Amino acid sequence: MKPEEEANEERTTTVEQPVEASAELAELQAAHEELNERFLRLAADFENFKKRSAKDLASRVNAALEEFTCEVLEVYDNLERAERADGEGLREGLLQIRKLFGAILERRGISPIECRNQRFDPVYHDAVAYVPSDAEEGIVIDEITRGYCMNEKVIRCAKVAVSKGKE
Repeated sequence: MKPEEEANEERTTTVEQPVEASAELAELQAAHEELNERFLRLAADFENFKKRSAKDLASRVNAALEEFTCEVLEVYDNLERAERADGEGLREGLLQIRKLFGAILERRGISPIECRNQRFDPVYHDAVAYVPSDAEEGIVIDEITRGYCMNEKVIRCAKVAVSKGKE
């Protein structure tokens, strides 16, 4: 091959390479833009999902609170009626109100913690007194304030007096 032909072939190859590179670059840029647009759409969709989820959660919490409030208002109404009752009916009315309120709490998964004559357990009990008694040391002998669990989780510890044993 003559030097002139080699130079022409070299120029042709050099010219073709930038054209191919430009086409590849344009393809890559288009793919990048498409992926970027997809990413932005997904990010926007995720933000909308988070907002909808938060709104839905707030709505469900409010509905549950409203339902519980209506049940508690039933107890409140009965307490108002009990205020107007005479002496003999008052005690019976208060017992019925207590049963109604207990049933409402039970339906909501709220149950009292049994503690009298049980071994002291700091998960369920809060000792407010440590007194001598005939009971074995570490046994709950008195319940000052009742404790409650909600769906097996302690929501309020029972305030109790614990036996020191005999002195």
